[in-house]
Amino acid sequence: MLLDALVARAGELTNVGVIHLHIEGPGPHLALEMAGHFRHRALFIGPNARAAVNEGRADYVPVFLSDVPRLFESRALPLDAVLVNATPPDRHGFCSLGTSVEAMHAAIRSARTVIVQFNSSMPRTLGDSFVHVSDIDLAVEVDIPPYEHAVGTIGAVERKIGEFVADLVPDGATLQLGIGAIPAATALALRDKRDLGIHTEMFTDAVVDLVEAGVVTGARKERNRGKIVTAFVMGSRRLYDFVNDNPMVEMRPVDFTNDTHVIRSFSRMVAINSAIEVDLTGQVVADSIGHRLYSGVGGQMDFVRGAALASDGRAIIALPSTAAGGTVSRITPSLKEGAGIVTTRAHVRTVVTEWGVAELFGKSTVERAEALISIAHPDFRDELAAAARRTTMV
Repeated sequence: MLLDALVARAGELTNVGVIHLHIEGPGPHLALEMAGHFRHRALFIGPNARAAVNEGRADYVPVFLSDVPRLFESRALPLDAVLVNATPPDRHGFCSLGTSVEAMHAAIRSARTVIVQFNSSMPRTLGDSFVHVSDIDLAVEVDIPPYEHAVGTIGAVERKIGEFVADLVPDGATLQLGIGAIPAATALALRDKRDLGIHTEMFTDAVVDLVEAGVVTGARKERNRGKIVTAFVMGSRRLYDFVNDNPMVEMRPVDFTNDTHVIRSFSRMVAINSAIEVDLTGQVVADSIGHRLYSGVGGQMDFVRGAALASDGRAIIALPSTAAGGTVSRITPSLKEGAGIVTTRAHVRTVVTEWGVAELFGKSTVERAEALISIAHPDFRDELAAAARRTTMV
């Protein structure tokens, strides 16, 4: 509603900068006719911002999610005003940030003006999720349910990847699970596990399923025992009802959830992240398709490195072996021109496709190429092997 109100006044406004992490919904300020009135700066590119960023009407800032609060507090990205979606104040004057804590505390501390919509449909989440009315300059009352996000179709490929990933998860592990069909499929394959914990930047309905199945208890976590720790949630109404006033869910800012020191403190930390393409040396592209910007750096590197440093941790990159209806291999001899490397080959440990698991830690470039070719789609293995031979990789 606050963005809608801002756009309604577009005729009075020129070159207003709007900074966002991922946002759901239509993003009215990103419409073509809003160029010149608003300039969007994306710290993570959602579907509503891709066209504007790739057409040059909006900007993208590559940044680790853990570093976003520092951008605001150091005034590398100065804020004149912050727009906040929160619950109405309770009897003590505290408003819950609801579905998204992320970097909101840093933004509120850094902005000159704090504008809040008291949203009676926002779930009241607990943890480090509260802002006091004394820190608010302006407020408006609304009743707008959070946007719901549907999980993509879980097909045979995603199910097989989920099964391979689940086999790598020991009882008592602490998980980072993201959004999408592969995390959802992994959750389905985890039903026979015991005492799993959750420490993640975000979670979806898949975690609710695991809690209700008795799989996620958090009983063996080294810290925040018994708690599901996250910075934001995104899913269905069922998920928002689950987190509402739930003491099991502890919301924390991203400079805690994504702090490598915190992540590595879980001895059996398992981080599960996705990729757009992986080359034969293990370089991971996750925020672009060639020159076309697609998403963001996000928290992948935070969790990949943190899990790798945990005493019995595991950092997993999981992706389908092909794209474009099976016509393109996601395991590639070299990266597309313009592609951005989110996770370096030195950081990558385990890569999973529907064809198996490639363990890369300690392997040479020749051994990595062989391992990755073995989990590529069979239709592309000969082509990949020939390309590797041309580059003396195998």
